[in-house]
Amino acid sequence: MSLTVEQKQAIVTEIAAKLVGAQAVMVAENRGLDVGAVTDLRNKARQSGLYLRVLKNTLARRALKGTPFEPLSGELSGPLMYGIAQDPVAGAKVLADFAKAHEKFVVRGGALPNAMMSPADVKALATMPSREELIAKLLGTMQAPVAQLVRTMNEVPSKFVRALAAVRDAREKAAA
Repeated sequence: MSLTVEQKQAIVTEIAAKLVGAQAVMVAENRGLDVGAVTDLRNKARQSGLYLRVLKNTLARRALKGTPFEPLSGELSGPLMYGIAQDPVAGAKVLADFAKAHEKFVVRGGALPNAMMSPADVKALATMPSREELIAKLLGTMQAPVAQLVRTMNEVPSKFVRALAAVRDAREKAAA
């Protein structure tokens, strides 16, 4: 069942709209996967904000035209699943984890704006900490000097109180 010209234009428009705010596009070969596995992948992708779509490569090339991901057009061949991600690390993690569990699913590469990624690059991206982890580390690093200052400022009155207690104990011992 072939698509009409209007349906093809609608698909290209939809994909082009998704590419406008995207930070990464990843491509994987999905030959031989069963429906249950693909449904599981789509659920995980939806939870992490990764938009997955199986497209004809000609439609994908048209959608990529004029975007920062256009260099990816030369690499499109075979049955491919396209992942469009707002967060490149989260998208790469979903695809890499799924590829580990399913040998028939092969990550073929991807693109960041104006930069191509090999399959090894996608796997390396998947090993990076997520955005939330990086923000938590940054906040911890920013908070450390302030916390140390508070501890230091608190130490002066604490030492004074301990010194007074030692003097009191010494006087009580001398009086006894």
